[in-house]
Amino acid sequence: QVQLVESGGGLVQAGGSLRLSCAASGRTLSNYNMGWFRQAPGKAREFVATITWSGDSKKFADAARGRFTISRDNAKNTVYLQMNSLKPEDTAVYYCAATAGSDSYYYSRSYQYSYWGQGTQVTVSS
Repeated sequence: QVQLVESGGGLVQAGGSLRLSCAASGRTLSNYNMGWFRQAPGKAREFVATITWSGDSKKFADAARGRFTISRDNAKNTVYLQMNSLKPEDTAVYYCAATAGSDSYYYSRSYQYSYWGQGTQVTVSS
C-alpha cells in the first residue's frame, strides 16, 4: 500500500510559480511510475504530467508542456511538479498518483493509477 500526500498548493497571481510536492509512505516510490492530474470545478479530472520510475522519461499534457516540469527524488520518496507562468485556467485541485508499471511506457489515464493522494488546491488569480 502506498500513501501519497500532496503539498505546495496555494494562491498565486497569473504569471507566478508554484512547486507541488508529493510525498509517499508505505513503500518506496522508486518502483512506481508517477503522475500528476488536476480537476477544476465542474470538469473531469485531466492528465498533467507523468514520469517513469527511473526518472528517465516524462510526458506532459499540451496545456502543461513548456511551463511545467516533473521530477522525482527517489531517495526522498518524493515527486515534484514545478509550475511556471501560471494561468487562471490552471486553477484546480492537483492530485499525484502512483502506478507500478514499465519504465518505457507513459501512463496518462487516471484508471491506470492505483494510488492517489487527497489533492492540493492551486488557485491562480488574474
